[in-house]
Amino acid sequence: MAGRIRNEDIALVRERSSIDAVIGEYLQLRSAGGGNLKGLCPFHDEKSPSFNVTPSRGLYFCFGCEAGGDVIKFVQEIEHLSFSEAVERLAAQAGVQLRYEDGGGGGPRRDGGQRARLLEAHKAAAEFYVGNLGSPEGAIGRTFLSERGFEAADAAHFGVGFAPREWEGLVRHLRGRGFADREIIAGGLAKEGRRGPMDRFRGRLMWPIRDLSGDVIGFGARRLYEDDEGPKYLNTPESPLFHKSSVLYGADLAKKEIARRRQAVVVEGYTDVMACHLAGVQTAIATCGTAFGDDHIKILRRLLMDQDEFRGEVIFTFDGDSAGQKAALRAFEDEQKFVTQTFVAVQPDGLDPCDLRVRHGDAAVRDLVASRLPLFEFKVRSAIEQHDLDTAEGRLGALDAAAPVVAAIKDRALRQMYAVSLDRWLGIMDEQFVLARVRDLAARRQARRRANGGRANGGRGGGGQAGNGREGARTGDGRAVNGPGGAGGRESGAANGPGGANGPGAANGPGGGRPAYDPNDPEVQRERELLKLAVQRPAVLGPAFDDVPAEAFIAPPHAAVRAVIADAGGVTAAGAVAEWVALLLERAPNDPVRDLVTKLGVEPVRSAQESDDRYAVELLARIQERQLTRMIADTKSKLQRLNPDEAPEEYPRLFGDLVALEQQRRVLRERGLGAQ
Repeated sequence: MAGRIRNEDIALVRERSSIDAVIGEYLQLRSAGGGNLKGLCPFHDEKSPSFNVTPSRGLYFCFGCEAGGDVIKFVQEIEHLSFSEAVERLAAQAGVQLRYEDGGGGGPRRDGGQRARLLEAHKAAAEFYVGNLGSPEGAIGRTFLSERGFEAADAAHFGVGFAPREWEGLVRHLRGRGFADREIIAGGLAKEGRRGPMDRFRGRLMWPIRDLSGDVIGFGARRLYEDDEGPKYLNTPESPLFHKSSVLYGADLAKKEIARRRQAVVVEGYTDVMACHLAGVQTAIATCGTAFGDDHIKILRRLLMDQDEFRGEVIFTFDGDSAGQKAALRAFEDEQKFVTQTFVAVQPDGLDPCDLRVRHGDAAVRDLVASRLPLFEFKVRSAIEQHDLDTAEGRLGALDAAAPVVAAIKDRALRQMYAVSLDRWLGIMDEQFVLARVRDLAARRQARRRANGGRANGGRGGGGQAGNGREGARTGDGRAVNGPGGAGGRESGAANGPGGANGPGAANGPGGGRPAYDPNDPEVQRERELLKLAVQRPAVLGPAFDDVPAEAFIAPPHAAVRAVIADAGGVTAAGAVAEWVALLLERAPNDPVRDLVTKLGVEPVRSAQESDDRYAVELLARIQERQLTRMIADTKSKLQRLNPDEAPEEYPRLFGDLVALEQQRRVLRERGLGAQ
C-alpha cells in the first residue's frame, strides 16, 4: 500500500494550483482591492460577501464564519475529502505526478480515497456511454436527439451517450478498467442482482451530470424503448458523489456566463438546457430529478454573487400547462431567499424550450427568456385570475387574495409600487383603500416576524446558546455567542493543552471564551499588525523582529504565532510569500493557531503610511519599547533591593545597564511615534 505523499510534491501541487482559479470554480469572485478577492461564502449562508481570497499568499478566509486555509484545505472542505484525496484531486488537475513514501512507487495510489476512485469510475462510464452512442444499437438514441434538433456535435459537447440493453455491459467494462464491484455499486452505476452486480441503466439515452469543477458525479437517463417499464427519466441514486438536492445540471458549462451576465435561467429538463445553450441562452441550468430548493438557491447565489439589490436576475421557465403554473407558483415561495430579481417565463402554447426551438428556431427561445415577467407580478396576476372582476364581490375577493402576496414583499418601496399596480389591475380605482389593505397585512407580518425573531437566531453549534457560527463539530461547549460554531472555543482539553484553560485554543487563545486581554487594546492591535506583516511581508521586518521573543506579546494567541514563526526559522528565513505561509501553517501546533495564521495572512494591513517599510519600523519600535520598559522595571526593582555599600561592583553595573536601557528606549520611542 502506498504511503504518505512526499512533501515536495505537496508543495508543487500548492504552487501549481491557483487558489483563485480553484475557488472560482465554485463561486464568483470580485476584486476587493489590494490584490484581494471576495465572494459569498460557500460554507455558510450570507447576504453580503465576507469570504476573502488572497492569491499572492495562497489563502482564503471568511470573516463571517472564520473558515480559512490554503487551496488544499478549501478542496477538503468543499468536497468533503481527506487531505490526501484533496492533494490527489488537485494534482490531477495541475498535471503533477505524485510520489509516495514507504514503497509508494511513482504512480497514483491503487487504494486512493473512495471519492477519487468513484470519480474515476464515472469518467470511465461516461466514456463508455459516449462510445456506445455511435454503435449500431445506439441508433435509437441518435434518432431521438435528431428529432429534437440536436446534431452529433451537440451531443458530443454535452457528453450525451447511450447505455446498451445489456445486463452487465458497463460492469464488465469497469471491471476491465480495474474497478471493484463494491465501487461500481457504491457509485450508483450498478445495483446488486441475484447473480452479482448488474447495470443500473440499460437501453437509455445518458446525460452525464457534472459538479461545478466539471467532474462527472452521476447520470440522467431517458427511456427510449416502448417495452421499458421503468420511469421516463431515471437518475443516479443518492451516493457519496451525487446528492440531487444540491446539483444543477449544466452549471459547469453555465457558471462563467452566469457570473458575467448576472443571470441564471432555470429550466426543467436536460434537453431544455441543451436547447437554451445552443440558442444562445448560455446561462440555462436545470435540477436533476427534484424540485428547485434551498441548496440549489445557495449554489446560484454564490455563482451570481447575489448581494446587490436588483442587479442580477433568476428566470424560471415552465410549461404553460397547469403543472407548469403550479411549479411557477412553488418557485414564488423561494423568491425572497434571493436578493436579485426573480422572473418567470411561461410559454402560452405549452411548449418547453426544446420543443420551442424545434418548431420556431433559436430566436423563439431567446424571445421566451426576454418576455420574462417579474415573479411577484406573475403571482399577483395568478391570484387575480381566479376571481370575476366584473363584480364588486369578485374584485374584493381578488384583492384579499392578492394583497398578502404584495404585503410579503420585503422592500417597502417595491411593495408600495405593487400596491398601486394592484389597484389598477383590479379596476378598484381607489389607491388609498388598496394601500391601506396591504399596509395592514404587512404590519401583521412584521409583528409576527418580531415575535418569532428571538427563537430564530439560535445556532447549531455547542450547547445551544450559540448564535452565528459554523457547525458544532468545530466548537467547544457552546457558551459564548459569536465564535466559530457559536461557542467561544474549539476543542476542550487539559488545562495547559492546545484547547485547555491556558492553551491557544481556550480562554486566551483564538476562538477562546473570555480572553484575558482586550482585543481592542491599542497595544494588542499593534501586535496584530506586526504579525500581519510577519506573515504577509516578512522581508520588511528583517532580523530585528526575530530578536523579539514570544514573551514580549501581550495576547497569548499572538505569542503562539510568534513561536511558530521562530520555529520556522524567523522572518529572515522566509522565501516566497506563498511558500512562507504554507510553512507557517505546517508548523502550527493546532487548528486554533493555524486558523489565526490564516486570518493574519488575509486581513489587510491597516497602514496609513506610504511605505510598508516605515510602518514596519514604527510597529517594531513600539513592541521593542514595551519590552525595554519591562526590562527597565526589572532592573530598577533589583537596584532598589541592593545596598551600594554591600554590592560595590554589582550596583554600578546595574545602574549603568539602567542608563543604557533608558537611552535605548528614548531612541525607540522617537522611532515609533508614527505607529500610534
